[in-house]
Amino acid sequence: MAKAATKGAPAAAPAEATPKDDGAYATISGSVMDQSQVVFGVPVNAPAGYDIEDDSSTLAPVLKFGLLAAICLMSFSIRLFSIVRYESVIHEFDPYFNFRTTKYLASEGFLEFLDWFDDRAWYPLGRIIGGTIYPGLMYTAALVYWVLNWLNISINVRNTCVFLAPMFAANTAIASYMLTKEVTKRSSAGLLAAAFAGVVPSYISRSVGGSYDNEGVAIFALIFVFYLWIKAVNTGSMFWAAACSLAYFYMVAAWGGYVFIINMIPIYVLVMIFAGRYTPRLYIAYSTFYALGSLMAMQVPFVGFNVLKQAECAGSHGVFLLLQVYCFVNWVRGFISAGAFRKLVVVGAATLVAAVALALVLLQLMGKVQWTGRSLTLLDPTYASKYIPIIASVSEHQPTTWTSYFFDLHILVPFAPVGLYFMYKNLTDGGIFVILYGTVAWYFAGVMVRLMLTLAPIACILAAVGISATLRKFMGFLHRSFQSPAPPLKNGVQDVHSGFALIVVMVLTALLLSYQFHAAYVSSMAYSSPSIVIEAGRTQSGERVVFDDYREAYFWLRQNTAADARILSWWDYGYQMSGMANRTVIVDNNTWNNTHIATVGRALASTEEGAYPILQSLDVDYVLVIFGGLTGYSSDDINKFLWPVRIGSGVFPNDMPAERDFYSASGNFDVGPGGSKVLHNCLAYKLCYYRFGEMRTDYHHPPGFDRARNTEVGVKNIQLTHMEEAFTSEHWIVRIFKVKKQPNVQPTTEEMKRKLRDAASQTVSIDAEKTRFVGCVTGEDMLGHDKVYSGGSTGANYNLALHHAKAHKKRYFALARVGGEGHVFAFNKLSVAEKDIDGNGAGCERPCMDSQTHFCGCADSGCSDANAQPGKGQEHNRRWAIYEREDPQ
Repeated sequence: MAKAATKGAPAAAPAEATPKDDGAYATISGSVMDQSQVVFGVPVNAPAGYDIEDDSSTLAPVLKFGLLAAICLMSFSIRLFSIVRYESVIHEFDPYFNFRTTKYLASEGFLEFLDWFDDRAWYPLGRIIGGTIYPGLMYTAALVYWVLNWLNISINVRNTCVFLAPMFAANTAIASYMLTKEVTKRSSAGLLAAAFAGVVPSYISRSVGGSYDNEGVAIFALIFVFYLWIKAVNTGSMFWAAACSLAYFYMVAAWGGYVFIINMIPIYVLVMIFAGRYTPRLYIAYSTFYALGSLMAMQVPFVGFNVLKQAECAGSHGVFLLLQVYCFVNWVRGFISAGAFRKLVVVGAATLVAAVALALVLLQLMGKVQWTGRSLTLLDPTYASKYIPIIASVSEHQPTTWTSYFFDLHILVPFAPVGLYFMYKNLTDGGIFVILYGTVAWYFAGVMVRLMLTLAPIACILAAVGISATLRKFMGFLHRSFQSPAPPLKNGVQDVHSGFALIVVMVLTALLLSYQFHAAYVSSMAYSSPSIVIEAGRTQSGERVVFDDYREAYFWLRQNTAADARILSWWDYGYQMSGMANRTVIVDNNTWNNTHIATVGRALASTEEGAYPILQSLDVDYVLVIFGGLTGYSSDDINKFLWPVRIGSGVFPNDMPAERDFYSASGNFDVGPGGSKVLHNCLAYKLCYYRFGEMRTDYHHPPGFDRARNTEVGVKNIQLTHMEEAFTSEHWIVRIFKVKKQPNVQPTTEEMKRKLRDAASQTVSIDAEKTRFVGCVTGEDMLGHDKVYSGGSTGANYNLALHHAKAHKKRYFALARVGGEGHVFAFNKLSVAEKDIDGNGAGCERPCMDSQTHFCGCADSGCSDANAQPGKGQEHNRRWAIYEREDPQ
């Protein structure tokens, strides 16, 4: 029998049938809005089972807020291990870009930040910053910095960034309390959820002091949006729905995970409609949220109209339309007969479904609606490994292992299903949302380990609900055993022996304590290493051994290289170099241009001779590699080398060795004597192991023993031709090599003419591609009408010009070089007879940059010593060296 009214409500309040009290949550109805209010012909009634017995009166406000303040302090403090141990320093890789952009924002202001073009990234392409990032993190940190300094609290930008994530961890604990209390109406469950969320290891991993990344503020925004959404659904208030939209706007500005929200809420609305739990409150909440939220999300430059166009957001549009149709149908039902209404529903539903399906198919075929690679990977976990290896190469995009669940969630794993049980047992509107959120988040976390972040808050809430309800039950049995006489039990409730109840309470208490100890241990030992500084253990006297090679190398670059020096490395280290060395990088962690990254991968996987033209084409001054063979550091470029190969060969399959070529005869990736010769000759291998054969790591192994791979290197006497060692850090973790410049040569000598005649009389094989020197001409009109142009370094390098012709499937290519650049045309047919071409090549003797035995003609000032003037009828003074490919396919 349901109770008549909520505790403290007037005695005359009308009763409403509710689920039976199970002793954990006694559900009691309560009117939220006036019973006479009508929207679209549907009365706005209180949701069945909305109010759950509130325990607010059993917890004094001072005690409740005191506990919440203690939880916030604990959430903040547990994230400071790295600051105490290593000083105030930014962690990882991506945070260095965030820190660099925040410094720019704090010093230059909002408008300059929006218009900032960064010429130190993605050389020579550059990058527009304001329109290609989620700026919420930077705006938040800059605002905190400005406010504190306005209050005369002196703090620099770095410390603001370092302490921002721990501060927002405390906010996340408060948001978890509010969401749990709104769903369960119990402060005790809310406080337990806050305690769990404040120290859950999965969230600690992205919010320790110095971890200045988007997730540090976005998880708070995620939980706060869901709290305001449940509040809006429970009250039917446009105010709370508008507040939810505003919180969603901050989430969109802070993190790409906003896609999770804009799908989670429509899924919930859809389930509520089909479950028969639709109310006008739901209509008001979603219609307001969708309209305002979408408009505000479009104000973020990086998102813009993607809210409307991208496939990930299409569900929100469809649910909004469905909700309008559903309300219209409910309104029409009151004006027509039942038979006509059924026909209208059938015809209307069929028409709507067909129209929406057709529209989606057409938009997909037209390319107006597209899925991102990460989203497709969530739907098909094998998608990235098949089609987008650069996504699969990121460690945080790998599937989650079972050990990760228990390491990052601990006791939340077994107790979250208990919370789901209690949510199912007493369904409320908010409870249904929590169930859906938990189910979807658990699936996504299994596909991608990074999404453990979205699972952690709901796992905390569900576990708090389960443990709180269990403790309350057994504490009730204990309390009853001390009463004399014992009060009668409710119908259907069996008595439990006080000894067993005591054991259950003690076990749960011990598990809670173990969770806290585990969280502190994980925070201290696993997630407080900044990666920029590597802790290698302790000496016998207890002193810590620290490798500070990264900062040593970046400081060397900053102090010993030209201000405009260009550094090539794998993309992992781009943000750190831009932020700490203040030098131009070829690629960085943004990974927006797959072809550019593939070019770097191709250079690292090629031989030194094959990589040199690529390095010159990118104007590279230095190449940086990470090597762990001396120290045993496993996250080096050798261990991740197959990813550059996979990404590079995916774009240039015919211009570089395939992945299988780097495996040994036994099918292993072996850097030792039994390894592949292709691996031993590639640039990355040579740079990492250069002079390592002279190094003896310990007395138990021969010189050149690689500690990271536990093997002796295969090649010890490595010689470099086009590069020279510039810097090696103290522990050999960071190695920097300078790219030698092409020496100046005289364009015309008797020796060059002799080599030219020799080249004209024979077929030469370069990169397994045979070509024949045709001769030298003075005019472009002699090169064929189907010619395809390229310039820059391609016009000064024989191999790059050959690749240009291969890429366009042309038979001939002609070069005219001036300095380090030039012009090149690829074409299929000559415009003049070959007998009319100067086969001796007079004027074309200037050699190519990448080959002294091949000649690239001359152009403009490069022809000053070529004993030539502009050809008849020609505007420019050029001599074109023409080559014919033997196999033009």
